[in-house]
Amino acid sequence: MEQTHTGGGEGRAEPTPAEHVDGLLARAQNGFEITESLLARLRTALMHQAELRSYRQRNDAARPLRCHTYRHVFLLADGSSRLLYELEHDTGPRERFQYELYAREEALDEAERRVHERIGGGIGPDHEDEELPAWLAEELLLAMGPGRPRREYVCEASPDHARRLLRRAENQDGPGEVVGEILQGALGHHIALITKPRRRGPGRDATWCRFYEHAFLLEGGGEVSLWELEHNLTSDGRLVCEVYLDEADAEVAADRHARALGVEL
Repeated sequence: MEQTHTGGGEGRAEPTPAEHVDGLLARAQNGFEITESLLARLRTALMHQAELRSYRQRNDAARPLRCHTYRHVFLLADGSSRLLYELEHDTGPRERFQYELYAREEALDEAERRVHERIGGGIGPDHEDEELPAWLAEELLLAMGPGRPRREYVCEASPDHARRLLRRAENQDGPGEVVGEILQGALGHHIALITKPRRRGPGRDATWCRFYEHAFLLEGGGEVSLWELEHNLTSDGRLVCEVYLDEADAEVAADRHARALGVEL
């Protein structure tokens, strides 16, 4: 999936975890809430990724009001991971984004409630009172039932998102050109982290293996999903992206890579 960049032009190397942390702190208006001990651990991470957690936009106000939440995942040398949550919104008096940073999900939930109250209006396509709050984590929605999380499509640059995703894919058995052409007419897209049961072997485990669903909304109401497998199950430990048209194919590929390295997922 796409990483968050801290700036720079074309050809600039991806920021290290330490640089990424410093970039988050530089723009956060509440960076002082993150403890120095946590920051020290995050700066020594082996790798990091930024994931879109939730998104909301209201267009019927005096000006568009937007709120994005990102989950910044840091993979540590002992195989564990730590999270920072970043809240990006433009609900202040001026039309510019403000950034807030949290280490605890409970604190993030409270901040999201505050921002959503400022945005006002209903949540979801039909503004139904019984709908789940938009700030609930996708993992919690998954745990509440067998269905997928409710999709909230981002209606900006969806064809570009599809093109970048397919361009990053390194597998030869991915979606073909026909799928790429269809997605150039996408009206919206939604990214979801798909949690899957994972077995961890004894000892040090620095395995990175994550699944994402990229759902695209097509003209006429049709939907197409691409399944992204992001992993470092390579001979040199390099992080790669693979994209499949079927979720089961992505799972089979992950298992195949793991077996080749003698790693248990």
